Amino acid sequence: MRNKIDFAQDPEALFLNPWREEGLKLLAEPEFFWRPVKGAVIDGFGVSAHPSINSKIRSFVSQTKRNKQLSSVIETNTVPAVLDRASFRKSHAMAGGKLVLSGASATRLFNAFRWENEGNDVDPVATLNGYLAACRTGNEGWRIAIENTFIEPDLDFAVECRNTFNFFHFITESLSQLCVLDAVGFQGSIYFHFPNQKEKHRTFADAFVDALFPEYVGRVFFQRAPKDYDLVLTSFDLAGALCQMPEADLDGLADLVPTGAQPEDVAFQPVLSMNAVSSALLALRARGLKAIEKRDFSYLPKRFFVGRGDAQSRNRPLGGEALMLEQLERFGFEYVVFEELDPLEQIALMAQAEVMISHHGAGFTNMLFASPDSYVIELGTLQTAQHRWADFWPVAHAAQCRYLSFFADFNNDDPLEEPSFAKDGIVPTAVSNAAVLQIAGFVLAVLGHPPTIKKPADLAVLVRRVLRADATPQAVALLEHHDDMVTANAVLSLLRADCHKTLDEPKSELVALQQAFSADPKRWQTLIRIIWCANRCERTEVIRWALDQLADDFPDRHEIFVRNHDWVRFVA
Repeated sequence: MRNKIDFAQDPEALFLNPWREEGLKLLAEPEFFWRPVKGAVIDGFGVSAHPSINSKIRSFVSQTKRNKQLSSVIETNTVPAVLDRASFRKSHAMAGGKLVLSGASATRLFNAFRWENEGNDVDPVATLNGYLAACRTGNEGWRIAIENTFIEPDLDFAVECRNTFNFFHFITESLSQLCVLDAVGFQGSIYFHFPNQKEKHRTFADAFVDALFPEYVGRVFFQRAPKDYDLVLTSFDLAGALCQMPEADLDGLADLVPTGAQPEDVAFQPVLSMNAVSSALLALRARGLKAIEKRDFSYLPKRFFVGRGDAQSRNRPLGGEALMLEQLERFGFEYVVFEELDPLEQIALMAQAEVMISHHGAGFTNMLFASPDSYVIELGTLQTAQHRWADFWPVAHAAQCRYLSFFADFNNDDPLEEPSFAKDGIVPTAVSNAAVLQIAGFVLAVLGHPPTIKKPADLAVLVRRVLRADATPQAVALLEHHDDMVTANAVLSLLRADCHKTLDEPKSELVALQQAFSADPKRWQTLIRIIWCANRCERTEVIRWALDQLADDFPDRHEIFVRNHDWVRFVA
């Protein structure tokens, strides 16, 4: 029963407030708690064979980007700390009898508190928010204690693990914690404490520790929780304690979140998590890339589809995989299985990747080591979009790559029946013939080999996707490949104008806008864009022409525009 946590307690008795309570000390003053950083290009597209499913996918992606995407990714600091009277229970750490709110463990603790107290008269979310608000107010003027006494260099270092059989959770949440030891001069032993049965332990955990932290070989041990220590080193991920921080330390965070959101609210923490990357994860990426330096991995492909070993493929088979591979192999793609490669080969494979494609799974954890120029393409479903898409945002942000998801259909008897995540788990993906062609066309386009598209509407869809993938030069090339079609089509000409605007090429943008108006002179909005673009290009004669055209064909719009912009009267 030592492993049991009683969530019926009040939050004050359950959670440690390290600003004012004893039990946790940092080894040094943190350089920062959080800060804005550059992130990845992340987007999702619907390629279901069924319009109703595509509509739901588009709606979900749009709402996610509008309501859950911060204006900047944030980096949260993970620092070494000392725990006094420490206890590791299940997948959490305690100090002085209270639970430490650190990183992903804090999210799980908040969730557990909510679930365990759902039947209470008082809403558990309100209870948590009240406790955390009191922490923020009470912590004003305080700082987390710094350990000023001598720490023995052979003091043990302990890590809480969600488990040791899930690749994603172990690499991102547990292995990354070892990076805080780089600044400690550590000589002790390392213990990973996990809640799962020992027979579920997977050997990849040992392999990645040995490959990325060879200096600790022989000193790393996997030990099932519970485990107690009088004194122990650990890492403290400040992401879990954001809600407890004094308001002064959160200054500026509210400016990054969507309108109306409260970054300190417990319910908003999953949104913060998907938009945040820990300094430990960034350090693990840097360590992995350094480990493959000066080694020859030229035998690994740069374009590849990631499959699964026999044991896994039976669980989540990809419907339409044969056709997908047939299309990709025509353009130099190879089939690989991560489990058949050693850790450094997996890292090198991603670091050298031009394009990686796979169906949803833990293998996307290796996106952590991708190049910023890499296209990492996930094949998923509406279900993976709703329940798993956000999981991989932090590793994408760490790599600053292009993480693009094509959400297709469910590989089950009735693809229109939406599965229950609680009942059915993750249902495998199926890609139709049409979806395969859309995905293959996208891949060709971003690789600089524009496919030939017959219908203007289909071309417009592809160009928009390439633009959303931050591949504007490839979008321009795609449009140039279909120049006759583009010149005669207003929508495509406007897309061409968008491309040149993104590339800061106003003269080319103006040409494309004039083509768009010629193709469809009924759009007054195009004339307005022409005026603004011509003003930037200092083309007075074009401004006057567009104003005359606006006055003749759209007098009401002309009156409003001239009334609201004094400079137009001067030019006219």
